Amino acid sequence: MQKAIRMPAPVLLVLYGRRRCGKSRLLQEIIRKRDIYFVADQREKPLQIESLAREISRFLPGFDQVTYPSWEVLLDALKAREPEERCLVLDEFPYLVSQAPELPSILQKVMDNPAGKINIVLCGSSQKMMHGIVLDSTAPLYGRAREILKIRPLEMEWLPTALGQRGTKAVESYAVWGGVPRYWELAHRFNNLDDAIKELIFDRDGILHNEPQRLLLDDLRSPVQAQSLLSLIANGCHRLSEIAARIGKPAGSLSRPLSNLIDLGYVKRELPFQESTKSTKRSLYKLEDPFLLFWYRYVQKYQSLLEQDLIDAVFDDFKADFSLHVAVIWEELARKSVHRLNIGHLQWKPAARWWGRGRDGGPMEIDVVSESFDRQHILFGEAKWRQVRNTGAVFKKLQHAAQNYPHMRGQKPIFACWFKQAGKSASAEVTVLRPRDLLSR
Repeated sequence: MQKAIRMPAPVLLVLYGRRRCGKSRLLQEIIRKRDIYFVADQREKPLQIESLAREISRFLPGFDQVTYPSWEVLLDALKAREPEERCLVLDEFPYLVSQAPELPSILQKVMDNPAGKINIVLCGSSQKMMHGIVLDSTAPLYGRAREILKIRPLEMEWLPTALGQRGTKAVESYAVWGGVPRYWELAHRFNNLDDAIKELIFDRDGILHNEPQRLLLDDLRSPVQAQSLLSLIANGCHRLSEIAARIGKPAGSLSRPLSNLIDLGYVKRELPFQESTKSTKRSLYKLEDPFLLFWYRYVQKYQSLLEQDLIDAVFDDFKADFSLHVAVIWEELARKSVHRLNIGHLQWKPAARWWGRGRDGGPMEIDVVSESFDRQHILFGEAKWRQVRNTGAVFKKLQHAAQNYPHMRGQKPIFACWFKQAGKSASAEVTVLRPRDLLSR
């Protein structure tokens, strides 16, 4: 994107993604001193136009001495007075559009003028609005962006750089903060994870105490149904029929709201390995974001107590259950790590969980399953977030899973275990991976 900003004008660039993932920070790092950076807010259109004119006047003296009746007049004046190639960054662009729906069409005219001297960067946290403004085929700016960059949460391997943590502590921190850089930045001020949780999340005045509401308001008119869905999924309702029964609505009416949450990156639909929505109905809904899973399991559950400032009492209950929460995240991290690990000197496709009936007809579940790129090998894995004393028993369970797996097509089984702590491997046939192995970049 840095290279694109410096291209001959006019070029349109788009940056979007969920709040607190570093979009504004990235822009501030790559723009030049002569570029105009403007952060929109939720005021009325005339006040927004006045604020941008004031910012432009830092580069073009006297620009704010004129009253601009519309965005079109302001942008035409900027084009007419601009003596050199420059970039105009409009951060939180959806706020501007909410007060001036005509703005995308006006920018379309600016982009279609080959004589223009201004590159434009549009940035926004409202993923739904950014899609409608730029990515939807009916949008005025559709097809005009030179680059479209979605900023996503970071992977866990960046935690040692951000927080100076490794091994078990890094996994536990990721289980709370997920991969959101702003959460890492806030947590870095504290000496330990416990203090950060108490002050940032459990304290009713903490910065992150009401974080999910802020996130959902970026993209939803009313977050009530989304809050209900996220809460139920976080606390054990994973099947569509279960969720519908708890909410008291037909299952069919929940497909669209769940799809919206999936598009936003908050929920994922999990299918057994090598299955598709056409081949199976055995799908489960899980929360994709570790922080949201943590919040709906521990903050919402104890909301009444936390409002009474009974933080220590809530914290004691939370600590008794925390290892179970981390175990869920550890299992997911194990699956996500497969494609970048050299297990058995092979390259692996993205891994998934598998559950269903084994060859013997009985129910079976495997934490990690993947296929090698040469399609000659199948990986079977187990993830345990506890000290494993009898590794041999775990290895035997994996061997049995491989023999009982119903979709083997002559491939050779390869075995791996992800352990928090374990003694020396009792078998050379099994690759043992620990937290430090998942932190290498």
